Amino acid sequence: MPYKILTVDDEKDITRLLQRTLEPEIDCKVSMAFSAKMAMNILANDTFDLVICDIKMPGMDGFGLLDHITQSFPDLTVVMLTAFGNIDLAVKAIKKGAYDFISKPFDQSEIIYKIQKALERSHLLAENKRLLSEKKGFSSQLVGTSEAMAKVYEKISMIASSDVSVLILGESGTGKDMTAKTIHSLSPRQNQPFIPVNCPTIPELILESELFGYKKGAFTNAARDKKGLFQEADKGTLFLDEIGDIGPTIQTKLLRAVQEKEIKPLGDTKTQKIDVRIIASTNSDLEKKMAENKFRQDFFYRLSVITIELPPLRDRITDIPALAEHLVEKNCKKLDKEPKIISSKVLDLLMKQPWPGNVRELENVLIQGILYSKEEIINQADLPIKPVQRPEADKLNSSSSENKELYKLFYKDAKEKTLHDFNHDYIGALLSMTNGNVTQAAKHCNLDRQGLQQIMKRFSIDPDQFR
Repeated sequence: MPYKILTVDDEKDITRLLQRTLEPEIDCKVSMAFSAKMAMNILANDTFDLVICDIKMPGMDGFGLLDHITQSFPDLTVVMLTAFGNIDLAVKAIKKGAYDFISKPFDQSEIIYKIQKALERSHLLAENKRLLSEKKGFSSQLVGTSEAMAKVYEKISMIASSDVSVLILGESGTGKDMTAKTIHSLSPRQNQPFIPVNCPTIPELILESELFGYKKGAFTNAARDKKGLFQEADKGTLFLDEIGDIGPTIQTKLLRAVQEKEIKPLGDTKTQKIDVRIIASTNSDLEKKMAENKFRQDFFYRLSVITIELPPLRDRITDIPALAEHLVEKNCKKLDKEPKIISSKVLDLLMKQPWPGNVRELENVLIQGILYSKEEIINQADLPIKPVQRPEADKLNSSSSENKELYKLFYKDAKEKTLHDFNHDYIGALLSMTNGNVTQAAKHCNLDRQGLQQIMKRFSIDPDQFR
């Protein structure tokens, strides 16, 4: 189905030029509006994947329309048009929520590339929303709209309805178990069993009998027949958590089960057919283990028909506010506590932590905050973390470890993190000098009070913290 794009410009020739440029190159249908008011009426009666809007227009300008869109249609992607060389307006547009900007007169190849990227964002956000709506009440830690997580959602959407084996890679605490449950909950097997097995916690001899079951008399104390987890998961999904830590004997038997779709219980002479989807996970470097002959290569390829790699929390910093609010809401209910909110200072602190334990560590910290906070708001004193010390020399050194971590992020996430840190440092310094007086701070940086307040709201900067 073609993408739907709305172009907004009081210069009718520009909107028609955009239509003639985009429709032959991109699978899209371009509609036109010649004022912000006309665009608002169109948006009220139709849905679009993208809005391309000029900044300078009579009456309500592009910024006014952008404000309306971010409030009424927060998932709608907006690209702004601005006169060549007017970088200040372009930066202002990005700060107010636009995805990107294009200078007029525009280069055809550049605008096609930028619009394709913007439409890709719209597609990924729509997939994320669809997946969340299809979870049928399933509580998931897969929260966030960063590009890194959008790619995860896209892959889940692609493979959920199939029966292919899936290997989930990621550091401890990134949500591998939640990803496996999400895949199962979106699959045709959703009403059948989901059986998780934490492989490293079960000794190898016991793991074999747990997985495949046994016949009476197969070994000492085997007083009766016992079904294995493969049989328990029949018609459903078997999740083999931390598969990289199992020994070669179990690997061989699992390979046969995955390959032949049959098992042989201990002590039995006959095989049994099984209908089980396999999802496995690991935080180990399986390629290194294969090189060291600690993991079977043929088993690896059977497991990894599709691979999903979960990003560590440090690579999706912009997801932390939404993720933290989700975790607080979930755990307040679980702990039977009144709903709590997180102070802007705490959110800023959370975004600056390294989080080696990823989402699991973040959740543990927030649970302590819920339990320790005596008020509705969770403050810094309620959390077992301290501000991260960042020497000024490190900030200025382009080869510092902080900058190296920044380069690991996707462009939009790196930009968002840089803007977040800059505004907190710059505006925080101004507010410190003026004892939290927003009017005086605005004069110092040559902004009007309303403009500075919008930036402070955008980046959760609380002037009360500086008074």
